[in-house]
Order: sequence, then C-alpha cells, then structure tokens
Amino acid sequence: MKITFPYMGTSHIAFKMLVKDLGHEPVVPPKPSKRTLTYGTQYSPEFACLPFKILLGSYLEAIEKGAELVITSGGAGPCRAGYYGVLHQKILQDLGYDTKIMVMESPYRNIFDFLGKIKAVIGPSGVSWWTFIKMFKKAWEKLKVLDETEFLSHQIRPFEVNKGETTKVFNKCLEIIDEAYTLAEILEAREITGKMLNNIPQDRNRRVLKVGIVGEIYVVLEPFANHDIETTLGEMGVLTHRSIYLSDWTRENTGYESTESVIKAASPYIDELFGGHGICSVGHSVLYAKKGFDGVVQLAPFSCIPEIVAKPILAKVTEDHGIPVLTIFLDEQTGKAGLQTRLEAFVDLLAQKRSRLEEIAI
Repeated sequence: MKITFPYMGTSHIAFKMLVKDLGHEPVVPPKPSKRTLTYGTQYSPEFACLPFKILLGSYLEAIEKGAELVITSGGAGPCRAGYYGVLHQKILQDLGYDTKIMVMESPYRNIFDFLGKIKAVIGPSGVSWWTFIKMFKKAWEKLKVLDETEFLSHQIRPFEVNKGETTKVFNKCLEIIDEAYTLAEILEAREITGKMLNNIPQDRNRRVLKVGIVGEIYVVLEPFANHDIETTLGEMGVLTHRSIYLSDWTRENTGYESTESVIKAASPYIDELFGGHGICSVGHSVLYAKKGFDGVVQLAPFSCIPEIVAKPILAKVTEDHGIPVLTIFLDEQTGKAGLQTRLEAFVDLLAQKRSRLEEIAI
C-alpha cells in the first residue's frame, strides 16, 4: 500500500522509515510550497485556517504521486483540528479521489480505536506486534535525533561567523540522519551531526537576545507556514527557543510527559483548557519571562480560536512580567518581506529595552 502523511518540519524523515519498515511504500509529499498552498486554498472552505489548507494541498500532491492512504493525527477540545480529517476526507471524495484518511487520535481518548488502527496498518504486511514495537522505537529515536539536531542549530545560528553556514550544515545533517537506517546508525548520526554543528565557527562573545516561540503546533513546527521565522531571527542574532517539538507533543499525547508545569504557570491567568495549544502559549510565555527571556513571539493561524483567546491574556502577562509579546497571525496572504519588517522592529524594541534596563542597573 502507498501511504502518505503530513509534511511538518523534519518529521517526514522518521515517518518515511517507519512506513517502509512496515512493508508499505512511503509517499513523501513535496516540501510545502506556494503550489501546495494554492492547491489547498482552492478546495478549502474560505474560513479554514492555514494548516488545514497546507495539509489539504500536501495530500493532493501526494495523491498525484499515487498515495492510497493518508495517516494523520487528530485533535481534542474546542479546536477545529479535531475535524480536519473528516472534512479533508469529504473534500477528497467530492473531488473524485478514493484515497482514505486514517486519523490517529490520542490513545487516551480510545485505546481500542488506537490499537485497531495500528493493526489495520501492520496486519496486511504480517508484522507482529513485537516487531512493530521495535520498528516504532527505532523511528522514535530518529525523530528525537531530528528534533535535537534542529534545536542545536537554533542555538548556534545567532553566533555563526559566516551568515547562512548553520543552515547549510543543518541541511547536510538532515541528509545524514535520513540515510541512517539501523538503530546503531541513527545513534551514530546523532554524534556526527552534533560535531558538524558545533564545529561551525562561532563568536560566543556576542550578546544575543533570547526570544521564545509559542503558538499553534503546525505553524510553529512547519517553516513554510511561518516563513522560516526561527532562521530569520537567528540570522538577526536572536537566540530562539521553541516551546514545542514533535517529540514533545508525542510524549504529551501518549502519557510519557506532562504539561502540568506549563498549565500551572498559566493558572493565575486562566485555569481552563480552551483547545489547541492556547493555554500552553500562556504558560510557556510566563516561564520564558521567569527564565529571563527578552521577548516572546506568538504564532497563530488566522481565525485560530485558541490563540485568539490567548492573545489578550498574553497582554496581561506582558503587563505583569514585563516581557514583550509579538503576535503574528498567519494566512495565505502573509508575505515574508512584511513579516521580516515586523520582526526587525520587534528585535529593535527588545534591544532598546535591554539597554534601558542595563542603564538603570548601573
């Protein structure tokens, strides 16, 4: 069977290996582009958010490559992400495609449904549960290595001596991780890529600004959706820290890790889950303020209710903790040039604020 999946950050590298291990043919969607977004926008409801449109475009491009099954994740709470799969399936049917969409919900919601869907994927290939667990663990290690490598690249980029070198090396690192197949090779790739990035010439005497990135998971993780905001800020000399990586999200949704500390940080402002990553945007912003970050950027799809609810609460966080927050709503009309201008203005504001505080301290 030809199986595809959402293109989100670097995760497709791990998913591709897992699908292949399970005896299916992985169909990796093309890297999201203007064509992808145009495709998705053309067939999406006008009110649909940016992730919905990019995902639909990716599925259509994958179907052009022969995809027969889409495996994607679901969502819970008052957030439209929980309906993506159903609506995407209806659109594909209306367009005359018989490609099926399998939505993998959190096992917390219905463990039997979760296991049943896994069995439907591994059954045709005759893969045993024990073999599947070993395959999943290997894919999990690759996903963690991908996230660790990306995290390290964002820690190095603001200090690079030659602008753009970190991005070039990071892309080479992705190729090395992609080629790693056995668990031993994946662990070796972690060592190799770590050394490659750390060997980039750096000026560690630079005094860089620190900015936290919060918001809706897809636009935070997918560079096409956020116009490579972390790379842009990094090359401006800003050290960014993303509040979520896909491995974090997986841990949270399978019970291996709790967001209790983040929710606790948000509790003085709101103590009720309101869908998506809204409450996490508030909680992480409070934690960034307490850790001495200079500012926070909130990324949100235009019309995303959880992040719209979080925005005025973040204004109160700014008032109480003195940490500036820049909210960026993203849709198909958002341009990179305009976004860069806003980021440059925000970075200038943060630099001036730090200078004033240092003068007062003297």
